[in-house]
Amino acid sequence: MTTFRTDLASPAQIKKSSICSSEDLSNHRHPAIAACSVTMAFQSGNQHFHVLRDINLAVEKGDVQLLMGPSGSGKTTLLSILAGLLTPTAGKVFLLGEEITKMSRTKLAKFRLHNIGFIFQGFNLFPALTAIQNVEVALNIKGIKGKIAKKEAIALLEQVGLGDKIDRHPKELSGGQKQRVAIARALAGSPQLIMADEPTAALDSYSGHAVIELLRRLAKEGGCTVLMVTHDPRIIDVADRILHLEDGMLSQNKTGLDKII
Repeated sequence: MTTFRTDLASPAQIKKSSICSSEDLSNHRHPAIAACSVTMAFQSGNQHFHVLRDINLAVEKGDVQLLMGPSGSGKTTLLSILAGLLTPTAGKVFLLGEEITKMSRTKLAKFRLHNIGFIFQGFNLFPALTAIQNVEVALNIKGIKGKIAKKEAIALLEQVGLGDKIDRHPKELSGGQKQRVAIARALAGSPQLIMADEPTAALDSYSGHAVIELLRRLAKEGGCTVLMVTHDPRIIDVADRILHLEDGMLSQNKTGLDKII
């Protein structure tokens, strides 16, 4: 039976808002992730639908940030925009101080490859590959191959507590173990940003909390920033900050955006 670490330091204070502040967006300090007046709208026939309305937020470097809200609130759409997978109808997105909304497709693809690790609720593992091979694939895509890739893949799986299951296929792993492989894969190549979409949705309460505590520890040790979409209230105690999205709008007012634009 796998033993999960629970000796993690609790955040000193969980803040409900990380809307852009003048301090965070000063010329001397760029947040890891920033959205400025982001709007997403779709048109169907004569009807116009707003999924997101004038979103402004900042995620500080090294934070574990939760984006919460009910189903259909626009959380996944916002995460996809912040990750550069979707282009907003209006507004700007900055990652690590660079405006990704004005990048070419080729440059954006390279930026995502080297700077963002993704974690999904359905794990998205290759069923025909073992745990180590799933991680090695991510490393290979980033140009890390051969013995070096194998060594790093083993080290990552050991970090997530699966050093004894590197040759297991996904069907031989529990839900929590599959998500741990997904975390190891997301950390391949040491990305500065981790984007997670409902990572605990397919897990029971114990496994979900253990996985998120693990992700928080690995993020803090590695110095990366985590943005996690969830509607799971069981994991709020591992967050540094929390944002709430409903009907495509954040519940707080925007402030201090002019200094990053």
